[in-house]
Amino acid sequence: MRHARGYRRLNRTHEHRKALWANMAGSLIEHEQIKTTLPKAKELRPIVEKLITLAKRGDLHARRQAAAQLKQDKHVAKLMDVLGARYKDRQGGYVRILKAGFRYGDMAPMAIIELVDRDPAAKGAADIARLEAEEAAES
Repeated sequence: MRHARGYRRLNRTHEHRKALWANMAGSLIEHEQIKTTLPKAKELRPIVEKLITLAKRGDLHARRQAAAQLKQDKHVAKLMDVLGARYKDRQGGYVRILKAGFRYGDMAPMAIIELVDRDPAAKGAADIARLEAEEAAES
C-alpha cells in the first residue's frame, strides 16, 4: 500500500529535487512551454500552479514567498507582473501537460508542459535577444 507517499523521488536527493524544481519552474515561467519527461512534468505542475496562485495575490509577502522558491529575480518579476495579471480571473488549471512520445536514447516517456493561454512569442525569446546582443557586440 502506498500510504503517505505523496511525490516521486526521481532518484535524487532532497536538495537536488529542490534545485530541479526551481530551475524547471523558472524555465517554464520564462519560456511558457518546455519539454521534459512525463514524471517530471506531473510533479512540476502543482509547484507552478501554486506559484501562479501566489502571483495572483500579488502582495509583498507573496513576492517574497515566490522568490524563496525561484532562484532568479527575472522569473519572479515575470511571474508577478505578467502571469499574475494574465490569470487573475482564472480559478486554477494554469498548466497543461501533453504527451510527446518517447525519448530515442532510453525510451523515457516525454511530455510538453505549457501554460494555458500562453504567449507563443515567449518561447525562445530570451535566446533570440541574447544572440542579437552578441551579434551587436561583435559588429
